[in-house]
Parts: sequence; structure tokens; C-alpha cells
Amino acid sequence: MCLAVPGKVISILEEGDSSLRRAVVDFAGVRREVSLAFTPEAKPGDYVMVHVGFALSVVDEAEAQKIFEYLREIGEQVETDSENGP
Repeated sequence: MCLAVPGKVISILEEGDSSLRRAVVDFAGVRREVSLAFTPEAKPGDYVMVHVGFALSVVDEAEAQKIFEYLREIGEQVETDSENGP
């Protein structure tokens, strides 16, 4: 199973060749460099879905917030399951 995680584009690092475009993306306070090769339209302030260092698509903020909520719910469920044991 593959999981893409939403993050907010903070700044663009490479403006030239679209295959080399990179950005700093914020994931709930953790910032990473991400390739924008598949999302040349991404700009600062956009939310992008990122998998293994590549932004795969641009999503609107409402969609990103829904995904954040799903991830929180999954995390809470995992914590509850681990507290209750096997």
C-alpha cells in the first residue's frame, strides 16, 4: 500500500527546468524538500500530496484538512489498539 501525505508549499527552490523544480513543503511543522516534477503548477501556499519525496498532485486546502483529520483518526485508533493489547 502506498500513502501520500498532504503538505503546504512554503517556497520554490528551482524555477528553471520543470523536471528539476523543488520546493520546501511543510508537514505539520516538519519541513522537507520535495520534487515538483509532476506538479509544475504548484506555487507557494498550495497543498500538495507527497509520496517518497515527489509531489503527485495539488489539492485544495479543504481536501488537505479532510486528509489531516483521517490521519489523526487512524493515529488515535492505532494508539487505542496498542493500549488494549493483542
